[in-house]
Amino acid sequence: MPISQLNDKSIFNAARKIDSEDARSEYLQRVCGDDVERIARVTALLHAFEKNSQFLESPAVNLLQINAEPPSLTLAPMSVEQPGTQIGPHVLREQLDEGGMGIVYIAEQQAPVHRQVALKIIKPGMDSKEVLARFEAERQALAIMSHPNIAQMLDGGTTEGGRPYFVMELVKGVSITAFCAEQRLNLRERLELFVTVCQAVQHAHLKGIIHRDLKPSNILVELHDATAIPKVIDFGIAKATHQRLTEQTIYTRFSQMIGTPRYMSPEQAQSSGIDIDTRSDVYSLGIVLYELLTGSTPFEQSMATASYDEMRRIIREVEPQRPSFRISTLRAEQLSTLAEPQSKVTPHLQRQVARELDWIVMKALEKDRDRRYQSTTALAQDIRRYLNDEPVEACPPSTTYRLGKFASRNMTMIAATGLVAASLVVGTTVSIWQAHQANEARQLADQRFFEADQQRRNAVRAAQRAQQNEEFAQQLVYAADIKLAALAWKTGDVSRFTRLLDRHTPTADETDCRSF
Repeated sequence: MPISQLNDKSIFNAARKIDSEDARSEYLQRVCGDDVERIARVTALLHAFEKNSQFLESPAVNLLQINAEPPSLTLAPMSVEQPGTQIGPHVLREQLDEGGMGIVYIAEQQAPVHRQVALKIIKPGMDSKEVLARFEAERQALAIMSHPNIAQMLDGGTTEGGRPYFVMELVKGVSITAFCAEQRLNLRERLELFVTVCQAVQHAHLKGIIHRDLKPSNILVELHDATAIPKVIDFGIAKATHQRLTEQTIYTRFSQMIGTPRYMSPEQAQSSGIDIDTRSDVYSLGIVLYELLTGSTPFEQSMATASYDEMRRIIREVEPQRPSFRISTLRAEQLSTLAEPQSKVTPHLQRQVARELDWIVMKALEKDRDRRYQSTTALAQDIRRYLNDEPVEACPPSTTYRLGKFASRNMTMIAATGLVAASLVVGTTVSIWQAHQANEARQLADQRFFEADQQRRNAVRAAQRAQQNEEFAQQLVYAADIKLAALAWKTGDVSRFTRLLDRHTPTADETDCRSF
């Protein structure tokens, strides 16, 4: 049914199932728009319902039948504290915020020290058993915790009129999303700030406290000497995991949603939100991280006009778009809240968010809480891994992916190793080349030595052949001279005979040489 056609009864029935006062007020503003009278009528009925759990069975409900005019309700004037009112040692100065259950004032503590504080007090007329129980539970939850990033409780008590109040440190900050947009924090700065928030929420979990309404307006950031300090506030619907925060019974009605729908986990949107554990806060933190990256919540547009049952269905069943894809679809006017200048959003921020941050956010937003991060510490650790260029645990990374992250993380070492390896390769190559050249030179020298040896051998053989030829020639000459000497002897030519024989008679020197 379109919102404009909803009657008071439909709006009342939907609003009474929303336990968070802020979420209920947000719902009424959305469905009633500028119709102040309608908001007043429904709010009055809701207050009466809180006062008497049997209200729906009383005859007054019959006045809300379809097409029937609602009665003219005149509310008793509510006595709201004004600036200057003193509550205990605190003097109220100005109203800081107002929710469905209580009002928060800036107050000055007069004793034992003088300082500004925040004082939260139940609204007049909102002192039903359930509201008192939740107020007491919030007060006790703050008293249990002690963390620099959680608003600290300082004091508590009851006014003269019997309404409980408590005092906590004054956080002069803005929501985490507004702070990041105003300060133009880049992606790394946003993630580091978010990790600090995770650590604060983990402290609450270790103390046995589940926040159940984590959203940017409950995570305020203030500057301390140029240092951003986030503070988690508003534990009004907190739940204890292993202890009781109050002796009073807090009854969660069937089909009642506890929390703010845009940041609510699927298990909170079930018919009964009784089975809630710390992983519900992990989901809400995932939504906050999604908004820090993209400038909007995953289901912001679809839930803007959705009915109560449709919101529950979206939370439980519809899978969110990946942050990187959402960034690529943003309009120009939506880019001003993101982590990079507008001119760099698509080409740069989308690449930064893709893969690892997509995996981290989608793991935090798993519908099945068993597949979600099992603690806010695990979520923070994975973001730390991303910031340190280490493999994240949100996905099963491949070997190539792990090697790539190792290379990115150890670029200096790898560069030095590469230089050493390159030097070794160059040195080895030069050595091999030089060895090859030396081997070729040695082979060439061996070849030339072999050729020279062959030439020497040939020369020796030639000399031997020449000597053999000379000796043969001498033998021929000798034989010829002997024949001539024989003829000379026969003819009686003694002088010629003697001369021929003298040619072959060795001299004294030759004889000595032969004998030696």
